[in-house]
Amino acid sequence: MFQTPLWDDFLRRLRASTGSAMTLLAIRPKGQSDVAELVAGDGPAGAARRLLVGGQMREGRGYALEELIEHAAAADHEALADAPIRALRAVRVTEPSGVDGWLACAGGSALGSSTGALILALAPHLRIALRSFAALERERFRSAVTGEAFNRLNIGWLTLDTQGRIVEASENAGLMFQWGSLLRRGRYDRLVPADPAVDRQLAGFLKQVAAGRSVRPLAINLSRDPWLDMLVAPLQGDTISGHRSASVIVYVSGDRRSQADRCEQLVDMFGLLPSEARLAWLLAQATSIRDAAATLGLSEETARNYSKKIYAKTGARGHAELVRVIMTSVLALS
Repeated sequence: MFQTPLWDDFLRRLRASTGSAMTLLAIRPKGQSDVAELVAGDGPAGAARRLLVGGQMREGRGYALEELIEHAAAADHEALADAPIRALRAVRVTEPSGVDGWLACAGGSALGSSTGALILALAPHLRIALRSFAALERERFRSAVTGEAFNRLNIGWLTLDTQGRIVEASENAGLMFQWGSLLRRGRYDRLVPADPAVDRQLAGFLKQVAAGRSVRPLAINLSRDPWLDMLVAPLQGDTISGHRSASVIVYVSGDRRSQADRCEQLVDMFGLLPSEARLAWLLAQATSIRDAAATLGLSEETARNYSKKIYAKTGARGHAELVRVIMTSVLALS
């Protein structure tokens, strides 16, 4: 199941051991009409697949060509009549989650009872293989969806050993190294924060993990403009995938755009004045209106007047909703 094409060696070996002109494995996911067709050898694979899939074969029972052709459509009769296939042995299996598989050997001369017996003997193994394949495909899908969500939220991850060396990193975490000098990959693949104080915090955290102490995740703000945060947490559980040297996982969340860029986007999106956009962006970071006013050099009364105009233009009914409106807007994707 890890080959390209899938199960290529298996189909070729089955063909060679049975003397078949063609071996065919068809797979149909649960609830779908499309069928994946894997073939080794020469023959009318399309007609054979339609014969198998459309033949209402019982699960786990062996079939010969004569039994299947009785229920075949007229078009398949004609295709098979013109083809060099005169014999076929097949079985259908269904794994527990509902994935169907059809395995067949076809040839221009008779296929003996030994071929039929081999096909039947392979059925339970094929069922197990399809179960593993279905589980792997589900995990691939979940991983792809999770990865896409992380990418859209500008969140990357990397794992470190107790010496601070990078064991593995997601693709977008690697891209974050290119945003600036706040984090970089140093000598011997060590993760190096630009701020010496942050570097000492990270080293102290790794030392505690290496000593087997129970530590809570460490959250560090690396920069406000552009925004970059880091969460360091002990890596839970061991694996057998070759990454046992990793001891902590680091989540990096950031925004390559500056505060000025974001304010310009708010002006475009909601028709805010530049002064209103600067206040709106600070409020969207869950900053209190008093602290935002102080940051911008405004009186609190002026900031409150601005906030009323911001709420009216964005449709927000308060501070909490303004955070949601801005942080779930397309700014999160840009």
